[in-house]
Amino acid sequence: MRMLAIETTTEACSVALFEGESTAPLASRHERIGRGHAERLVPMIAELPERGRADRILVSLGPGSFTGVRIGIATARALGIAWRAQVLGYPTLALVAAMAGRDPGALDEALAMLVCMNAGHGEWFVQPFSAAGEPASTCRSLPPESAVREHDETLVAGSRASEFVDLRGFGKAVELLPEAAYARNIAETLLSEQLSPVYGRAPDARLPA
Repeated sequence: MRMLAIETTTEACSVALFEGESTAPLASRHERIGRGHAERLVPMIAELPERGRADRILVSLGPGSFTGVRIGIATARALGIAWRAQVLGYPTLALVAAMAGRDPGALDEALAMLVCMNAGHGEWFVQPFSAAGEPASTCRSLPPESAVREHDETLVAGSRASEFVDLRGFGKAVELLPEAAYARNIAETLLSEQLSPVYGRAPDARLPA
């Protein structure tokens, strides 16, 4: 059985193809592109062996970029129909926590970690996790000052980890962007058949009065 993982919720775009039960990908692509996920995602999948065809597809549900989240889910759904593959979603911040948890030094230093990612409009997505990568509470979008006031986890991982640690004045920062090549490290209990986007905050657009 092969599994395709898709990650498009940040300025990075990545895909990975796994064979059997191996946690190491058969092949992967990871690019920090900023914008243009819609144009780059399908060609990246096509660059994988057998054009990325898989029996199972994992896709990030967010939170993150509104556009990126929708692009990833729409592509996963379309491929799932075309390939008759099972499609499951995973929380973006859980992938970051799983990546940070692969660092033995980090685990020795802290039993818990905080994932801190860019949320836009000057806010950060923050969510605490156990060292095993299980969520300790829900994800929230907070101003930096509120985030550092409310969280004392020593280990902080994510795209805003260094800024968080600098502002708070203590801790260990692990700068990370989510990468599909580590999707196999996400706990099965966090995978969902409900492919509903997790935006983390209200959309920017407003309907006219």
